[in-house]
Amino acid sequence: MSKPVNQRAWLLVVPVVICVSFSAVLPLMTVVNYSVQDIIGPEQRVFVGTEWFRSVLRDEELHGALLRQVIFSLCVLLAQIPLGIGLALAMPEKGWRASASLVVLAMPLLIPWNVVGTIWQIYARPDIGLAGRALNRLGLSYNYTGNSVDAWLTVLVMDVWHWTPLVALLCYAGLRAIPDAYYQAARIDGASRLAVFRYIQLPKLRGVLMIAVLLRFMDSFMIYTEPFVLTGGGPGNATTFLSEYLTQKAVGQFDLGPAAAFSLVYFLIILLFCFVLYNWMQRVGAGGPDSAAGTGGGTGGPHG
Repeated sequence: MSKPVNQRAWLLVVPVVICVSFSAVLPLMTVVNYSVQDIIGPEQRVFVGTEWFRSVLRDEELHGALLRQVIFSLCVLLAQIPLGIGLALAMPEKGWRASASLVVLAMPLLIPWNVVGTIWQIYARPDIGLAGRALNRLGLSYNYTGNSVDAWLTVLVMDVWHWTPLVALLCYAGLRAIPDAYYQAARIDGASRLAVFRYIQLPKLRGVLMIAVLLRFMDSFMIYTEPFVLTGGGPGNATTFLSEYLTQKAVGQFDLGPAAAFSLVYFLIILLFCFVLYNWMQRVGAGGPDSAAGTGGGTGGPHG
């Protein structure tokens, strides 16, 4: 005779289900409802089917914003992942220096997003800003309010300054989790620092780096507050990313139907990119670093 199972533990999940319903499911259903209607007034709505989706997908401004967003997110990953790994490797392993380094490194993460934009808005001003005046004195003719390239690069540098500490903290935690036996074997084999990094540290950081890449890609793909405060999407549309484009549709033009359709397309684009990125990283990790690290006692052939 089987022992009866107590299912009352599922009651603990009920508050979570209720919170998720109010914070995610219900707003999503509202957006889906708006995306298939033409909202003329508070009580006047016309069902239009997929018309808004077709018009949004044909929008050339959307194509330009999507291209800028993809390039920006890729540049963010290319800059922040190596910098984060380098900072984590350079930090002390233990003692008060390690604690002080962690506190100083985490300080940019504590600053609100709108304050970050304000700080860099002042810092990069060509007339009174420390960085702007220094670049102009070097003869670079820097002006992020009038030059699209300067504005785009300023937003990129600002994001790198703000979020590289997150990658560094994740990598630092991953490095501290590596057992000391691996380093002892490397010292016995006479492996160089580069060999230790390539065959021990980097493979063991694969899971942490996967989390860092996914987090930073999703967050950079939804960036809004910092460039809005710093440049307002300009000059022109140089820093008008997808979130800024959506805000202009929903708030600036009050086109709720097209804005709802675009928000669903935006959501699906993020899911698609994250799915492709995650699967690609899983395949690369399964066939690469760990298999190399598993041979030769973790250090392989390079020595000296």
